[in-house]
Amino acid sequence: MGCHLVLFDVDGTLVKGRSSERGFMEYLFRRGRYGPRQVLASLLFLLVYLPRFRRDIFKKNKAYLTALETAEVGALAENYVREELMRRLHGPSLERLRRHVAGGDDVVLLTGAPEFIAEPLAAQLGVRSAVSSRCPRKDGRFAWGPPTEHPFGAEKLEFAKHLAEARGVDLQKAIAYADSRDDLTLMRAVGTPVAVRPDARLRREATRRGWEIIP
Repeated sequence: MGCHLVLFDVDGTLVKGRSSERGFMEYLFRRGRYGPRQVLASLLFLLVYLPRFRRDIFKKNKAYLTALETAEVGALAENYVREELMRRLHGPSLERLRRHVAGGDDVVLLTGAPEFIAEPLAAQLGVRSAVSSRCPRKDGRFAWGPPTEHPFGAEKLEFAKHLAEARGVDLQKAIAYADSRDDLTLMRAVGTPVAVRPDARLRREATRRGWEIIP
């Protein structure tokens, strides 16, 4: 194991512009895999789960995968990561990640993006571990419903705690890179939080606490 546990968020931190998942939805649409059934499933999810998830409803909505074969989605996602997502990486974040990997640190992608995106992205980056969202499945296809695991918001801290415990390290000695106010719970818990192109709330917190900010 390396010198430090280093946690990297993906969307907005490593990946610029629209989220990796939004880009993949467009990738599916262009290949005829995001059709009327998936659109209706996504709309139904909004109607059913809005009272429960409120402002996080779009983060929780993975219903665009409904009825798609898991193996096919996995293969398409690998191509998407290689062909498109790798071109949208934020240079300073990528440089920092590569420095951690070269230095022997234990780098983990900790993200709310689905595992079929996070895992091939980790492989492309030379990162051995990714902790990401898991979507419901049944009989070789994705099922309708919220993710069964979702490292997002306050839940991301719980995943980080489990990671640190499994590796026998103190989370207060870990390093975390993130861009959003949704990551504040995690960033307050680690020893070295780094704000990357932060939103307004995270920037205020980072400035007040003297955290490093990567533009």
